[in-house]
Amino acid sequence: MKNRRFGRLGWSVSEVGCGMWGAVAWSGGSPAEARAALQHAVDLGCTFFDTAAVYGNGASEALLGELVRANPGRRLYTATKIPPRTAKWPSQRGDTALESYPPEHIEASLHESLRHAGLERFDLVQLHTWEDAWLRDLRWYDKLVQLRGAGLFDGIGLSLNRWEPWNGVEAARSGLIDAVQVIYNIFDQNPADQLLPVCAAHDVAVIARVPFDEGTLTGRLTPSTTFPADDWRSGYFVPENLRASVERAEALRPLVPGGMDMAELALRFVLANDVVTTVIPGMRRLAHVERNIRASDGPALSPGLLKQLAAHRWDRLPTSWSQ
Repeated sequence: MKNRRFGRLGWSVSEVGCGMWGAVAWSGGSPAEARAALQHAVDLGCTFFDTAAVYGNGASEALLGELVRANPGRRLYTATKIPPRTAKWPSQRGDTALESYPPEHIEASLHESLRHAGLERFDLVQLHTWEDAWLRDLRWYDKLVQLRGAGLFDGIGLSLNRWEPWNGVEAARSGLIDAVQVIYNIFDQNPADQLLPVCAAHDVAVIARVPFDEGTLTGRLTPSTTFPADDWRSGYFVPENLRASVERAEALRPLVPGGMDMAELALRFVLANDVVTTVIPGMRRLAHVERNIRASDGPALSPGLLKQLAAHRWDRLPTSWSQ
């Protein structure tokens, strides 16, 4: 496993981290299987783990706390997210910072997350939604600085809305934040237009999420794929999205090099951008861990292949089903 520097915070974190939403919120698997997969990821060098208060209503944070306590001799980096008090994903133009992240809500939510995890502190605390307009009212920031000063965490981050990387450029320029989390993959390449260069210029760490486009870029979905009603993907892969996603994945298949599957190609594409600090695929199963870690161990994609992959960019706008 290769490591990368986590922006101005200077941490050395695994370039393949772990996103912990799927461990509790997607169908399939079991808690025992998830625990085994997470431990195997640690054993193979994964050191960055990202969760959120709303992932299983604290269940994912609890898993992360268990993992940290089970590995006292290893430096694992813990990241969580504070949900908006409005419970609105994504945030909307016109939502205010005070409605979404009033100071008292930030403090109460952070303490609740620490209780879920059974930890005294996190490494990174992120707001789970964001509007660049919120830079005009910094009461959310003042509260985070106060809590950071109390030793409850070290870094301040933002998780950007789906398909809106532009809505974080001002924040990255502001000097107030240490990290941004953004969707970046073979289809969603537009963070590279503005956001990633600004992050590089201001030494802001970049956490790349959804490298498999919620599963499309594993190459395993078909036009007849369905998900249980309680699985988030059942609402995301509505017919028009499933059909278009599968068609685009199939168009990509001829570019997958021999000895590599589409999921590995997807991860290597993200890692080919050296502004990305860490990519956080889900790791619910041992097979996921083996495949994801392998992406760090292998050779880089060739410039010619990267140029071909650039042609598969898919610019999308948020819709009622995309959240």
